[in-house]
Amino acid sequence: MHPFDQAIALEPLGDGIVRGHTSERYWNFVGPYGGVTAAVLLNAMLSSPERLGDPLTLTVNFAAPIHAGAFTVAARPLRSTRTTQHWAAQLTQGNDPQPLASAVSVFAVRRSTWNLTEAIPPDIAGLEDSEQYLPFPKLRWPAMYDMRYVRGRVLAENADSLTYSWIRDAPPRALDYASLTSICDAFFPRIFLRRLHLVPIGTVSLNVYFHVDAPTLAQQGLEAVLAVARANVFIQGYFDQEGEVWGRDQRLLATTHQVVWYKE
Repeated sequence: MHPFDQAIALEPLGDGIVRGHTSERYWNFVGPYGGVTAAVLLNAMLSSPERLGDPLTLTVNFAAPIHAGAFTVAARPLRSTRTTQHWAAQLTQGNDPQPLASAVSVFAVRRSTWNLTEAIPPDIAGLEDSEQYLPFPKLRWPAMYDMRYVRGRVLAENADSLTYSWIRDAPPRALDYASLTSICDAFFPRIFLRRLHLVPIGTVSLNVYFHVDAPTLAQQGLEAVLAVARANVFIQGYFDQEGEVWGRDQRLLATTHQVVWYKE
């Protein structure tokens, strides 16, 4: 089993509750890498027999640190129509009834319609013409990705926070909604592009918007995706960062936006 599949594996306990376990391979500074936590919450909804359609939106709020060990996720549909289904999920640990992370998601049955993509991906060097970039050698989770930054460097002088990078699972794994969710959090916090020293940070809320159905997403296979990320503002202890994830044939797979806390 691929390490990512091990990290998001869930055991059904009944009544919409599943159990999982944190992965040391995807560990961040003080807890699990947020992208994998988001993927776990989405996976709890994806694996439900009540699920209708494919993910359209996902919002994950990180309320408190998740400790190493077992956790449970309670996921339930809130309302369903003929084409959409609204979900909520909460992750808890031990005897603490309050969620450490929570999520809301909308699933949808997509229809054939007129389509247009106004966004344009950058024209950059390919994966083979760039090198793996691991600026934090003591962190475990970045090593689980083949990340190659073409524009922008962490903890260096940058004119702005805009980065272009190639990303795929390491070892390579076929892209699906869970891994796409995790990749949407894989570009490094934007404050590390504008400051020459590390400051404590933590994602407060992560939003992912999916723009492809499952068969289209499966066409990406093992190929790396192109990630574009930037920030708009750093102010009073919080900053935002937004991103685009592009697949083969210049197809926009997902867009993402998150708010991150930082401390001086």
